[in-house]
Amino acid sequence: MLDDMGDLRDAVAGYRAAAIAAGLTWSATAQPGEPSDLVHRLFDVDHVAEQLIWLHSQGWDARLLPNGGYLLPWPAGGSEALESLAFSIGTPFRWRQQVPLFHFDFLLYTFVLAGDHEGEIWRYEISPDAWDTVRAATSLAGLFTQWTRGIATGVVVHAGHTGWLQVGDGVHRDVDMLLERMPDLDPLAFPVSMPEQPLLRERQRECGVDMDRIERGFDCHEELLDAIAATRASLGD
Repeated sequence: MLDDMGDLRDAVAGYRAAAIAAGLTWSATAQPGEPSDLVHRLFDVDHVAEQLIWLHSQGWDARLLPNGGYLLPWPAGGSEALESLAFSIGTPFRWRQQVPLFHFDFLLYTFVLAGDHEGEIWRYEISPDAWDTVRAATSLAGLFTQWTRGIATGVVVHAGHTGWLQVGDGVHRDVDMLLERMPDLDPLAFPVSMPEQPLLRERQRECGVDMDRIERGFDCHEELLDAIAATRASLGD
């Protein structure tokens, strides 16, 4: 869903304050957030939500998110932007109508641009044998709120050797241990790998993922790659 702008500003401000208090050096320079016409053509939409434009306008520098994640810039070309969606198998919305948003070491988070799921944040593992299409949060404010709570509960801590925030304390990074330490949080909001976890499969069913396509992962991945190639060709990329 699309957040009320006041709620989104408050959620991001809360995350920023918590991150700084945890030891993160915050560096950001405000800049224009408007996307180019290319974004509308790439993702086949006639508008981009104010919430997403505002987020980009905040001028996020790299590595301000948990596990050293960062906000991706607006796409400058079609190839990388569309190909990065190659693992979005079984989404309950058009695969093309989402824009890459946050990049983590092995996970991509996207923002859904249109339809009934507009404003939702989805996550995909960047792996040739993991089919983990799933919703990470119902909105941007919800995602930042989860990360803020993660800092407050000690699930997300400052790693002095990198200068980043990280999920886990360097010792308790096993998924099962993290799940035990997140009783009041949503683990799927956090950038940790959860292939084949029961929670992952349960959430996929809840948020409308086509489980038949997930079970046919490799074949559907090839189908999506073909669709991406066809889209790029149609755009003259």
